[in-house]
Amino acid sequence: CVPYSALVSTQSTGHKLDLTMVNIPKTRNTFCAHRTCRQHQKHKVTQYKAGKASLYAQGKRRYDAKQKGYGGQTKPVFHKKAKTTKKIVLRLECTKCGSRHQKVLKRCKTFELGGDKKAKGAALQY
Repeated sequence: CVPYSALVSTQSTGHKLDLTMVNIPKTRNTFCAHRTCRQHQKHKVTQYKAGKASLYAQGKRRYDAKQKGYGGQTKPVFHKKAKTTKKIVLRLECTKCGSRHQKVLKRCKTFELGGDKKAKGAALQY
């Protein structure tokens, strides 16, 4: 019999499914929830990238006002980075209606969009 605390600690540490390489095709047939489609359509797949941060967002204005003048750094700067990977977000655009939605993948070390497919049982190339 194993204590409950031992079960919890083994389940919460590390990702067993932490994949090293993920290859996604540039087009995918998936459901489009837009009111004009509401069925499976071809979608163009791209990787999501965060936009440029606005200087006029409330948090940025507050931070800049607090930083102004003498007194050095006023808010904590994060240094204890623990993660080595980021979650991959796919941006899917319907080819019929043009509506877009996002799909989150698991963490992976390297991500490739539209790379060569691995042939089953093929010999290793050197």
